[in-house]
Amino acid sequence: MFREVSELKDKKILIVGLGKTGVSLAHFLTGVGAEVTITDHKSKPELSAQLEIIGDLPVKYDLGGHSPKTFLQQDLIILSPGINPHLKIFDYARSQGIKITGEFEFAVQFVKEPIIAVTGTNGKTSAGRLMEEMFKESGIDCWLGGSIGAPMTEYLRLPKKAKVVIAEVSAFMLDLVETFAPQNIVFMNLAESHLDRYKSMEDYVNAKRKVFKNVDQATTSILNADDNAVVELARDPAVQRGRIFYFSRKAALEPQIMNIGGAVNIGEEIKVRTGPEIETYSIKNLKMLGRHSIENLMAAILATREHGATREAVQKVIENFKGLSHRLEYVRKVGGVLFYNDSKATNVHAVFRALDAFEENVILIAGGKDVGGNFEPLRNLIRRKVKSLFLIGESKEKINRDIGDFSETFLMGTFEEAVFIAYQKSRIGDIVLLSPGCPSFDMFDSYEERGDYFKEIIRKFK
Repeated sequence: MFREVSELKDKKILIVGLGKTGVSLAHFLTGVGAEVTITDHKSKPELSAQLEIIGDLPVKYDLGGHSPKTFLQQDLIILSPGINPHLKIFDYARSQGIKITGEFEFAVQFVKEPIIAVTGTNGKTSAGRLMEEMFKESGIDCWLGGSIGAPMTEYLRLPKKAKVVIAEVSAFMLDLVETFAPQNIVFMNLAESHLDRYKSMEDYVNAKRKVFKNVDQATTSILNADDNAVVELARDPAVQRGRIFYFSRKAALEPQIMNIGGAVNIGEEIKVRTGPEIETYSIKNLKMLGRHSIENLMAAILATREHGATREAVQKVIENFKGLSHRLEYVRKVGGVLFYNDSKATNVHAVFRALDAFEENVILIAGGKDVGGNFEPLRNLIRRKVKSLFLIGESKEKINRDIGDFSETFLMGTFEEAVFIAYQKSRIGDIVLLSPGCPSFDMFDSYEERGDYFKEIIRKFK
């Protein structure tokens, strides 16, 4: 598309979507001399906060809808990740010869530093944060962004570049990928998600698959050997063009993995091989909950050791990293009852991982925006581990049909009511777990707001 940033000068570029990504694009593009127009279906009053940040930048606006005329006047159209690229207005622009790309694909073409692309349905953020800490502890300057934190365009605006870029890459960001070629691809897992945007699981998988589009001999893919869907993806000839490291929690795979390179968990140790030697790391003092946390660790170790993180730094992070907010986050103990906030669990696979972290006596609060998730795979775990199930939000009736017969189940009117009654029904030794399995947008603006409100309620209990 473009080789150098200087080629953007005087180009007519349309930004679609004025969220965090659109604002970042506006600052970057105007800074390099492009002629920028911004369009959004929201009106000017609805976008007042974003418009205030943009301030007096020299941009034009087409707000409150999308005008075909505006689209046809551009050299390039850049979509924010949340914008569905298959809308009719985009098909029309393409038919008229207008180039359309995504913000992520647009930004990474100007990144000269090695990129570690972290993708998968769950675990991306935790793995990315672990990598960031391992690099920092090793004295290696890194930048972490993408679908976590700052958009990729923010990296382009930095006066000083990092040694390594860690990019958390969602399916939405991969939809329009053409030239993206990371040095490392970390694929955590693959499960049903985002079926409100994709017509089928196959469409979702095909979006994720695009991360491998430009694999060559210089690429190292770091893949979860315990996830059948990821292993199936690895059979693709495109993936096989590069080097592959597998990570696994199955001790039986140790000989195979240590032979070709990768990581395996055996008891309280992780064995790692990225070169001629086999390294051993202790997880005896691991503070993060859940067996999936060990998967996140193995992926992070493999990726960072590839780029020079020290063994001492890696071990220190293993022992000190406590996990992230809203991801199996311990809140407090009240009257012998433990409370955990897993509000980031916005799909069924994430709830499965959360329940897998506990043995029994779980009181589960689930539900939220209905995006078509199938909760039936949770039935055995619900039967074995969940003593009471509290369902909330617009998805509660559907979840009840899927799993309501496998535990004492209550359909609640409000979020507050669910939390209060869950506490009332709890006994000493019980675990009250918020792990919704759904996005938050029926009740809250974000999973963070939902998790913070849960913690606020819990802090008032006596």
